[in-house]
Amino acid sequence: MFGDILVLVLECLGTVAFAISGALVAISHKLDLFGVLTVGSVTAVGGGIIRDLLLGDTPPRIFSNHYIFLLAILTALIVFATAYINREKFKDISQKIDKINIFFDAVGLAVFSVTGVELAAKAGFAKNILLSLVLGLITGVGGGVMRDVFVNEKPYVLTKHIYAVASLTGCAVYYVLDIVLGFKLLGTVLATVIIVLIRMLAAHYRWKLPKVNIE
Repeated sequence: MFGDILVLVLECLGTVAFAISGALVAISHKLDLFGVLTVGSVTAVGGGIIRDLLLGDTPPRIFSNHYIFLLAILTALIVFATAYINREKFKDISQKIDKINIFFDAVGLAVFSVTGVELAAKAGFAKNILLSLVLGLITGVGGGVMRDVFVNEKPYVLTKHIYAVASLTGCAVYYVLDIVLGFKLLGTVLATVIIVLIRMLAAHYRWKLPKVNIE
């Protein structure tokens, strides 16, 4: 019972956070209302759809939990309306908006990563640590990858800062504390905080994984 409530709360929180992030990215790319709603909702539900398909849970849960999809649409609509009404102010505070976007993206990444691991366990794969971590990662980053593809950018997770590493670290912490030791609430809180903290620090200090630069 507690696990079901926890998943519901996390899904709602992650949906709002990722819908805000996706809508802000869409607005910055000058998409129209339909584009903002599409990118905002895809960012919010994309990772969960991929996760459910990998688990064989078809049709994906989003098509039976309509409230999640409606929550994503409503959130993106509110962001669009706010930006449209205050569009001059949005231009003036673009840097602050970028920081706000990073925060909501970090929150979405954190809660959906945890949700992915939890749902893998509920599907009967608790003992499969590799699958649990991969599903947590996909749930966390899948929507963001789809968002970047929609706005014609290289996926953020593959190019900038510490993103997938943050998700995997939080997934591992949650797996150990909840699945192995049984401390669900502690695992949820600690894993979420760790992912958000790593993401925010990585964005602030421009942490990046090494790559080959060929000029």
